[in-house]
Amino acid sequence: MKPDDGYIAYIINPKSGATSSKLVGRWFEEYLVKKGYKVKVSLTTSLANACEVATDAAVDYNCAMVVAAGGDGTVREVAHGLEGSDKPLLIVPCGTENLLANELGFDEKLKTIIKTFEGWFIRPLDLGSANGKCFTSIAGFGFDGQVVRRVSEQRRGHIDYFDYFWPLWRTFWDYKFEAMKVTVDGSEIFQGRGLVFVGNISRYAVGLQILHYADFSDGLLDICVYKCASRIHLVKHSIFTVLKRDVNCSDVIYRQGKEISVSSDSIGIDTEIDGDPGPALPVQIKVIPRAVNCVVPEGARPAGIRTRIIRALG
Repeated sequence: MKPDDGYIAYIINPKSGATSSKLVGRWFEEYLVKKGYKVKVSLTTSLANACEVATDAAVDYNCAMVVAAGGDGTVREVAHGLEGSDKPLLIVPCGTENLLANELGFDEKLKTIIKTFEGWFIRPLDLGSANGKCFTSIAGFGFDGQVVRRVSEQRRGHIDYFDYFWPLWRTFWDYKFEAMKVTVDGSEIFQGRGLVFVGNISRYAVGLQILHYADFSDGLLDICVYKCASRIHLVKHSIFTVLKRDVNCSDVIYRQGKEISVSSDSIGIDTEIDGDPGPALPVQIKVIPRAVNCVVPEGARPAGIRTRIIRALG
């Protein structure tokens, strides 16, 4: 990309990120200006506002690309706004987990972002749609949905891993393991008590590789169901997931598909999309293939646990 190709829409969530992450975002903006690029900075006032700004940039002939500096929620809404546009998206990860940025191979370093921008390697990104709500990375049903709801209820700004401790602990002891039904492309694959994950990326919180075979640009969503009816069973699944042996267990169901339905006769099962509270069941999910063009590190692999912890702690 050259400076005379058009301006760069730089969308920033000012509430997202530790101090070090915000500095990286500011330094990259300064780098662009020094290189002669015209940068239009927008500070978001809400997630909906991030989508609105991205939508305006998507249809602006003078806009050459979009930069999203924020966490998973901000990136999700910017990607939603760019859906179907040819405007490239570059992510400056500033959140706690940064699930999509980690999957694309970004770390906490400014030089990685600059090298990515200069390399200009573009890959298409599929999106998921859950009852009309866009997600870039993963949707969870049951246990993690309840954790996310509790974190959201107490959230007052930027969060870190410590903010998840008490919600996780309370959910571990309170969770009821209600039954759910899952269908993939019209075929029922599961009905019973368990945990359900549907996503576009291979790694979840703190780098846990739940959706082992997920590829964010293959036109499919991956589905993983842990059959689980008790806390002991939950601990067992957790251990096997950490050891990367879960996908081969007899009580784990793994599928890929384009249309997924998750429903339940129980009321009040929590859901989450990209770390934010999701829609109530029943949920109809579909993949939106090649929805957004992303500028990514060429040949990069998903970020490891060390990178995720460093970024989260700031």
